[in-house]
Amino acid sequence: MTDDWAERLRANRDEKDRFFDEHRQSPIPPDERDDFDGLDYFPPDADYRVEATVTVHDEPDPVELETTDGRAIRYLRVVTFEFDLDGEPSELHGYRQEQGEGAIFVPFRDKTTGQQSYEKGRYMELEPDRELTDGDEITLDFNLAYSPFCAFSETFSCPLPPEENWLETTVEAGERAP
Repeated sequence: MTDDWAERLRANRDEKDRFFDEHRQSPIPPDERDDFDGLDYFPPDADYRVEATVTVHDEPDPVELETTDGRAIRYLRVVTFEFDLDGEPSELHGYRQEQGEGAIFVPFRDKTTGQQSYEKGRYMELEPDRELTDGDEITLDFNLAYSPFCAFSETFSCPLPPEENWLETTVEAGERAP
């Protein structure tokens, strides 16, 4: 792990903690912010920065993602990422809402879910600097995995990771359970 990468990750975490502590749009209820001492994270670990091979879905399949409040939100499965994690082949799917552009939404569960990390799963968002094509290599950095806002307040409704994005390994990276 390079010092530069770890330092950028720490700066990202510090900025997020300030947002959660001070910003009016923080998911931490205002009456609980005085007791907020920052989010709990797994230590930075370069082993959870993996190179993934991209498969683009030219005609994306619609997927209904259940939410924490019982509704469903329609997404499109736009890419599949294949990678090795803990020496095992794995894959995750990336989604966008039907009219979506920009970031690729990657909700997932792993064997820390409900134990060391939020019980409903975690998210990653990828913002590629170019249009992805089949065979591209992209870094998935699980150190950036985060808990959705509904982990902090029931006023939020959050999509749940579909079963196709449940990893059969532990991912001790990113945010821990709030």
